[in-house]
Amino acid sequence: MKFSEGRQSYLAHAIVRTWRNEGLASVDSEKHVLAEIKRVLASADSAASAIDLAVRRKIESLSRRVPPGSREWEILYRQYYEAEERRRGR
Repeated sequence: MKFSEGRQSYLAHAIVRTWRNEGLASVDSEKHVLAEIKRVLASADSAASAIDLAVRRKIESLSRRVPPGSREWEILYRQYYEAEERRRGR
């Protein structure tokens, strides 16, 4: 799933707000914390996108054609995605 810059900012602010409201953390430099949260979200986005691309290519490379959106495609996608996550240590 690809997050827009606005979505990343919203999520980062929500995380910091929750930390403060719940008393989970004190933030000295909100600017640095927000930047780090956004960096982590972007990194997770790119990793998920790479896994998604690898899984789609694997399904397309099968000897028989599996129609996208079919029940079989969904099952294969989930299985291959989980296997790829394990392979990459996620």
